[in-house]
Amino acid sequence: MINTICWKDDIVRMIDQTVLPEREVYIECTDYKQVADSIRTMVIRGAPAIGVAAAMGIALGAMASKADNKQVFLQDLDEVYRVIGETRPTAVNLFWAIDQMKGIVRKHNSLPISQLKDKLKQRALEIREQDISINKNIGQHGQQFIKDGDCILTHCNAGALATAGYGTALGVIRAAHDAGKRLSVLADETRPFMQGARLTAWELMHDHIPVTLITDNMAGYFMQQGKVNLVVVGADRIAGNGDVANKIGTYSVAVLADKHNIPFYVAAPISTLDLSLSSGEEIPIEQRAADEVTHVWGKSIAPVGVKVAHPAFDVTPARYVTGIITERGVAGPAYVDSLKALACGDND
Repeated sequence: MINTICWKDDIVRMIDQTVLPEREVYIECTDYKQVADSIRTMVIRGAPAIGVAAAMGIALGAMASKADNKQVFLQDLDEVYRVIGETRPTAVNLFWAIDQMKGIVRKHNSLPISQLKDKLKQRALEIREQDISINKNIGQHGQQFIKDGDCILTHCNAGALATAGYGTALGVIRAAHDAGKRLSVLADETRPFMQGARLTAWELMHDHIPVTLITDNMAGYFMQQGKVNLVVVGADRIAGNGDVANKIGTYSVAVLADKHNIPFYVAAPISTLDLSLSSGEEIPIEQRAADEVTHVWGKSIAPVGVKVAHPAFDVTPARYVTGIITERGVAGPAYVDSLKALACGDND
């Protein structure tokens, strides 16, 4: 299994996803600001992985505090929360992880600072292990939708690299492959950061799962040719009505799938649900730097000074989503009720 992020000797170690597939390099973070920078610059990306990194960053920040007074220690933590929380606005797992760590502080506030630091570290490690277990459960719930011989289209990277291990959308594919089903994958390149080309293709080849790389504008062609049986993608935030925020281009794939009567599934942990939002219109969309669009590997591909729009995510309306696969089961229309039931722990 790909070791996306881990904690060793009080150092957060993560694979640098900005240099894959050319090089397999690991970054070692010794303080929370390095973790925050790694999240911001997409050294680590994918909603679940961002959540794990955020929790570990907070634990590092707590351990680095030299405060011997509880009030000062809590002020130090507030600054850590702020820095981590300002890295990427769309992925709700980031804020879920921050809330998890704040909950530990509230629950154990009476403990001495040294013991409270230990509790925060312990919770960060638990979040990582739980993420791997959750992804495997998502895989088992989702693999039922993949038939022997199917070709699955996926967009961006929702695999081991986007999580602590195993993956959400790719976890569904891995589970079907492990069950002995013959399958193949079409991976959208996913401009402009090329997560499909650089990461998904690399991951699947690493696990000997048949994959064919296509450009983003080829998806409709292969659907029209009858070569796509289903679509499985991940998510960065899911509103209470089932609207899904995911990497830019996901909405286009969903509309194409609907036009060609192809099932469109979303695989994501319960922590990606944001039931406080009534619809996807309320999901904040991260706007990233123009040079990620105008340049590829440092080389300009556009006229100097051209106006650039770069939303990192789009929102797929629930009406295009066949089902939302979680570790507790599969939610289907109507999502307001089915997602709420899963969030409360009731299996479908």
